[in-house]
Amino acid sequence: MNNLNSVLIEGNMVRDPLIRSTTKGTPVCNFSIASNRYYRQDSNLEKEVGFFDVEAFGKLADMCGSQGRKGRGVRVVGRLKQDRWTGNDGKNHTKVAIVAEHVEYRTDFKKNSDAGPDLENLVEAAAQQEFAEAQAASF
Repeated sequence: MNNLNSVLIEGNMVRDPLIRSTTKGTPVCNFSIASNRYYRQDSNLEKEVGFFDVEAFGKLADMCGSQGRKGRGVRVVGRLKQDRWTGNDGKNHTKVAIVAEHVEYRTDFKKNSDAGPDLENLVEAAAQQEFAEAQAASF
């Protein structure tokens, strides 16, 4: 039986993507995303933020390097990869990252100072409102 290793995550890029090449010349793009989760604790709406490292290879890496930028909304479909190593101090270390198999970006709107509130604030407000309505309906 094959084991399942699949992940789907949405969030915003924390920093500009870093593109490099492997020793054999394959492009590799590394970036991090922040994903928000809202939940209710007592009568308050709380926000939890998770930060996740993503790496893409080949043509997908080139696309991520050219289209990605800090703050841009992104959806990543991929798998988890765990790296393990022993440091110079003799301690064992581990790191889990997402290896991207498919990446989609939210529409990239140009910011205009006269345009009013930015899209990210509107999206976040809508998510909070949707969560609050769902909680009210469950009571």
